[in-house]
Amino acid sequence: MINDFSQLGLSNETLKAIEAMGFKTPTKIQADCIPLILEGHDVIGHSQTGTGKTMAFGLPAVDLVNENSTAVQALILCPTRELAVQAAAEIQKSAAEKQRVKVAAIYGGAPIDRQIQQLKRGAQIVIGTPGRVMDHMRRRTLKLGELKLMVLDEADEMLNMGFREDIETILLDVPEKRTTVLFSAKMSSEIMHITKNYQSNAKLIKATGTNLTVAGIEQKFISTKNIKRVDAITRLFEYHKPKLSLIFCNTKRMVDELVEELNQTGITAAALHGDMRQNGRDRVMNAFRNGSVNMLVATDVAARGIDVDDIELVINFDIPIDDEYYVHRIGRTGRAGRKGLAVTFVNGKKQQKRMSEIEKYIKCEIQMAPIPKEEDIIKMKSQEFVEKIKKELNGADFNKYYPIIDALEEDGYNARDIACALIKAKIENQKTVSSKKDNIISIDSRRTGAESGMIRFFVNAGKMDRIVPGDILGSIVGETGISGKNVGKVDIYDKFSFVEIAHFEAENVMAKFKNVMIRGRQISIEPAKERKG
Repeated sequence: MINDFSQLGLSNETLKAIEAMGFKTPTKIQADCIPLILEGHDVIGHSQTGTGKTMAFGLPAVDLVNENSTAVQALILCPTRELAVQAAAEIQKSAAEKQRVKVAAIYGGAPIDRQIQQLKRGAQIVIGTPGRVMDHMRRRTLKLGELKLMVLDEADEMLNMGFREDIETILLDVPEKRTTVLFSAKMSSEIMHITKNYQSNAKLIKATGTNLTVAGIEQKFISTKNIKRVDAITRLFEYHKPKLSLIFCNTKRMVDELVEELNQTGITAAALHGDMRQNGRDRVMNAFRNGSVNMLVATDVAARGIDVDDIELVINFDIPIDDEYYVHRIGRTGRAGRKGLAVTFVNGKKQQKRMSEIEKYIKCEIQMAPIPKEEDIIKMKSQEFVEKIKKELNGADFNKYYPIIDALEEDGYNARDIACALIKAKIENQKTVSSKKDNIISIDSRRTGAESGMIRFFVNAGKMDRIVPGDILGSIVGETGISGKNVGKVDIYDKFSFVEIAHFEAENVMAKFKNVMIRGRQISIEPAKERKG
């Protein structure tokens, strides 16, 4: 058994980079694949998520590169932009000790001109999505005549997304003499067609059936037969108080509908799915990473490549259609040695049977858990409050507060009753998440013509007032303090304008954007009316 990276045939520079990243022992897929790829063998990696497959092809890619040439020598195809960016970041770290090795990520939804400049400067390792790779090939900005290594990462997912024709077009255009590596969670007939036609004597490496889920992830399922799933989410959110949480739905429509409902309860939620423009997806992910949004609702494909360490709670709002999707979903929590909780909502015998199938697949029993009750939440808050009081009693100076207690005692109240009244005011009268909904903008963004995840606002000034988009953008950012990245499309008409604001910043804008003067006119802003029909 190989228990050290130094046994895999990697260069000293790459071994130093691995040590700097903190990795000690290679995973099975890494130990099996790396020597074969370095020797020039075609490889089929039958591998699930969480097995370390990115480094299984990334490390040999770095070592196979000729640093004296700026030509593209390794091309890695990924199904999504997020996965391409994540893979590029990991491979760049692996090349830290080889300063002349350059890595480039190319994907749709981003300015192609910048990618062209990056490729012109020289990138020996290119990671990209099939559509954008083909764009660059057609423009002759991506030349693959000196390609040594071709990798298809999550090939099954790319085929599910309809990229088969693109993949085959790319494979037909790269040099015949190359090493081709394919990673897939499933060995479908389409996958076998790719391997038969575009690989030669490929070595099959299996890393399935073990370690499909991380030990640090607590897995539970909750019966939602007698409660609305949104109510169950708010109770879980209040009880566990996750720093960041991720909810999975099976359809884009369900994602949008759930985000609308959650935002009406007071939870700051945002959507992530394939119908969103790239700048909108970037906006949401930036807000999620910096904590402006603490609950992300996503589809399986959109969530591929999300690499955020602080996700403490994953909820399967819908049971995943595919067993492998379950593994991908819950693998978003419990990162970097942290603990995580994964909860799946189950309703009825059919869905209970589906959970049994998932248990069999991951070889792990998933326990049923109760939905936190209101009294459980109050008890939890009481315990937290007691701990805070103890901390204050052990270190605070109360001299300035004694007069308040003295005055109340002079009015006939005793100290014990005073303390109980303060605790009652703090805990029992504390607003729960669901009680905030009256203060939240409850507009269906899809019916106002706004991009998914945005709220469209009406502005009472336009071209006749000499207003330009920069005036509106600058005023909103200046008055509210929100990032300009969270302000979307601005449409200027003769007497009025429209501006799109990220849903999670809409309430903030409404609260702070008041009595603002632009070009000598007082400006008001309000949510746009819903379109009819």
